[in-house]
Amino acid sequence: METSSVFPEPGPQQLPDVGTGNAPEDDDGGDGKGSVDGNGMSGNPYAGLVALLRAAWLSGKTRPMEYRVAQLEALGRFLEEKKQEILEATALDVGKPPFEAELTEILLCKNELHATLNNLSQWMKDEPVERNLATRLDSAFIRKDPYGVVLIMGPWCCPINLLLGPLVGAIAAGNCVVIKPSEKAKNVEKLMAEALPSYLDRDCFAVVTAGVQETTRLLENKFDYIFFTGSPSVGRMVMAAAAQHLTPVLLELGGKNPCYVSDTCDLRSVARRVAWGRFFNAGQTCVAPDYVLCTLEMREKLLPALQKVIAEFYGSSPRESPDFGRIVDEKEFQRLRMLLRSGRVAIGGQTDEEDRYIAPTVLVDVQPSDPIMQEIILGPILPIVVVASVDEAIDFINNRERPLAVYVFSSDDKVVAQVLERTSSGGFCGNDTLMHMILTSLPFGGIGCSGLGKYHGKFTFDTFSHQRGCLHRNMGLEALNALRYPPYSQHRMGIVCAASGVKHKGSCALL
Repeated sequence: METSSVFPEPGPQQLPDVGTGNAPEDDDGGDGKGSVDGNGMSGNPYAGLVALLRAAWLSGKTRPMEYRVAQLEALGRFLEEKKQEILEATALDVGKPPFEAELTEILLCKNELHATLNNLSQWMKDEPVERNLATRLDSAFIRKDPYGVVLIMGPWCCPINLLLGPLVGAIAAGNCVVIKPSEKAKNVEKLMAEALPSYLDRDCFAVVTAGVQETTRLLENKFDYIFFTGSPSVGRMVMAAAAQHLTPVLLELGGKNPCYVSDTCDLRSVARRVAWGRFFNAGQTCVAPDYVLCTLEMREKLLPALQKVIAEFYGSSPRESPDFGRIVDEKEFQRLRMLLRSGRVAIGGQTDEEDRYIAPTVLVDVQPSDPIMQEIILGPILPIVVVASVDEAIDFINNRERPLAVYVFSSDDKVVAQVLERTSSGGFCGNDTLMHMILTSLPFGGIGCSGLGKYHGKFTFDTFSHQRGCLHRNMGLEALNALRYPPYSQHRMGIVCAASGVKHKGSCALL
């Protein structure tokens, strides 16, 4: 049966800014093929869709490796054939330069896809485990089972990669998937709704376009796993909705990522790498360095270096640069403009409301209590906070919620190691920014308020797989089992313990 690519239905407004989005806009709903009656199945407009996908999953259709590979290869064709449309959509939504869009939206997705296709047969294999004497003649293994019907909710800041990256793992693990792009990235949302369903099996995969009201109703349904990328406030609501069905979740929530710059470092390299990480996609990335910690002496050296690098990157007028993006919408623009009142503008600060432009900006004299230090920035603004030493920087970091990433720059490896050892964060990168994201071999995810769970590469496959412990016993040799049956005796207990126990390798105790 063919399911609809788009299922917009009205519902009560409860959930604000889902997927870091804002209030819903009208949507034409696509062609509506195979649409589900919103009045059926407990009155929830998405219940029919979820039921259709669950029926497909229960049929076993998504389990064979050949099927999974075919769907992943189809997703690869989508990225190839719709490359120009992807570049155009991200340019329209956030003014994303083609270079940045191809790198983060297409190349990183392809990396996930190729790493998965290269290793899927190995990842899917049952994993044998150690056996004791009592089970020596049996088969004990971990089966990587799909969860079932999963929901992936993407953000607007990296709308292709942060939606399709998780989708790669969900397909590879054998799940059926409801895909919900952010309504804030309107052009990407439209592209996903109209084009993606023609590449994937509509019995098993559906794209839902939904704003605040619709997403609230969508989350009322029972999913077997929910993958959400967005703000911490909405993440809590998603988690609360999932708790109604005891549904496991992965939450990628971002965070105020600190960047400590020591007094011993290559100043030009630091300026280039920090500026690139902060102003990439006009600062609208969840792993961007959110603020710099450094001594007053280093700040006075870093400011002219940053000024020079910004001019090298974007010219004397960044507004005219084809390599500098725009803020996603009016709401975000106004929020960021208010944050510019914190501290003092040392570099940039220019804004244009009509163009949703905010210049690459560096703030100084920023206090920990200032508004810009109370929320994730998600914009082209870099505050510099003065600290006296690396110890004070570490204390500053540890006195706040754990971030998605910690960055440190130093020519002294001991300083880098010290920050790594004494802080806690989702990820870590020494002497650069963002680059840990490009490795499919590293897990990516938050901790505490910056998120829950991890993905990328095999970690994504594992996230969408239930690790099912299995023991297949021999039907014969029943006499060996008699020792564990009543009537019990102390003699039998000794033999059973010897056959079933796990000994501490450092122990010299005799059987």
